[in-house]
Amino acid sequence: MTPSPPGASPGEGRSPIVECVPNISEGRRPEVIAAIAGAVARSGRARLIDLSSDPDHNRSVLTIAGPPDGVRAAAEALVAVAVERIDLRRHAGSHPRMGAVDVIPFVPVRGVAMDDCVRLARQVGAAIAARHALPVYLYEAAASAPHRRNLAEIRRGEFEGFAEKIRDPRWTPDFGPDRVHPSAGCTAVGARPFLIAFNVDLRTSDVEIAKAIARVVRESSGGLPCVKALGLFLEDRGRAQVSMNLTDYRTTSIPRAFEAVRDEAARRGVEVATSELVGLVPEEAVLQVAAHALRLESLDPSRILEHRIDEALRGDGRPAADGGDGR
Repeated sequence: MTPSPPGASPGEGRSPIVECVPNISEGRRPEVIAAIAGAVARSGRARLIDLSSDPDHNRSVLTIAGPPDGVRAAAEALVAVAVERIDLRRHAGSHPRMGAVDVIPFVPVRGVAMDDCVRLARQVGAAIAARHALPVYLYEAAASAPHRRNLAEIRRGEFEGFAEKIRDPRWTPDFGPDRVHPSAGCTAVGARPFLIAFNVDLRTSDVEIAKAIARVVRESSGGLPCVKALGLFLEDRGRAQVSMNLTDYRTTSIPRAFEAVRDEAARRGVEVATSELVGLVPEEAVLQVAAHALRLESLDPSRILEHRIDEALRGDGRPAADGGDGR
C-alpha cells in the first residue's frame, strides 16, 4: 500500500476532510485553553483531535479535522473566544507572535484540493476580520502577493512592532482595518501542505548557540531544504532550543533534521538533551524514522500488522483466507 502525498485526494466517494492547525498565544492558563477547546467542541461537525500547550513558548497548537464547513465553523468559534480571553499586552513567551490567534492554516487531507483550502482561508479571513475588527493576512498558497507567502516575513516585528509596520503600504492587511487590534493583534490565515513541528533541546542555557545552529540548518540561510528554524530559550527548562518546522518531510526528514542539529551542536561542544514533536505527524514520517534508525532498505505501511489486518477485514467483514504471517 503506497501512502498518498499530502494534499492528494484519495478515497473517491468518501467525505472530504480538511485539517486546521490554529496556533494561539496562550500556553499557561489552562482555563483559557479549555474555553477555546470547548468552543471548537461546540461548533458542530469538526473534531478537535489534538491539543499541545507549551508554557515556555506560551503557545498552544490545536489540530482540528472534519468537513470544510465544519472546520470553518470551528475556526471562527475559536477566534471569538481567543480574541475575548487573550490580551497580548500582557503576554510574554519565547515563541514569536503577532496575534492572540497567531496563525490559522488549512491543510487538504482527503477529497479536497489546495485550491479548496485557499478559498476556505479567504472565507475565514474575511469573516473574522469583519466580526472582530481584526487585521488579517493571507499566507502560503492563499497569499495575495509573493512577499506575503512566508509567515515569518508577515510576523516580523511581532505584536509590539506591528503598529508601525501596518502603516507601510506593502503590509496593508488583506482583510480588516489598517490598524492593529489593541489586545488581539493581527492574524495570518493560509493554506499549505502538511507541516511537522519538531524541536530539539540542547544541554546548554546559551540561546546564542541555538540561534547559531538555527541559522546553519534553515533553508533561508542556505541550510536544509524545506526547514524553518529558530533558536529560543526555554525558561522553565533552563535550556536553549532549536525550534523547527519541516515543511516537506519527504525532502528533509525528521532524522535528517535531528542529525543536522546534533552535529552542529557537537561542533560547539554541546549535546542534545531531548527532542519533541508538536501536534500530530504523518505515519509515513514516523516510518522514515524507524527505517533510518534500523538502516532498513524499505519500510512502508503494508508491513505494519494493523494495516494488514485492516486490509484483510475491509470489505465483507471477514479476514482474508490467506492473510496470516504463516507462523
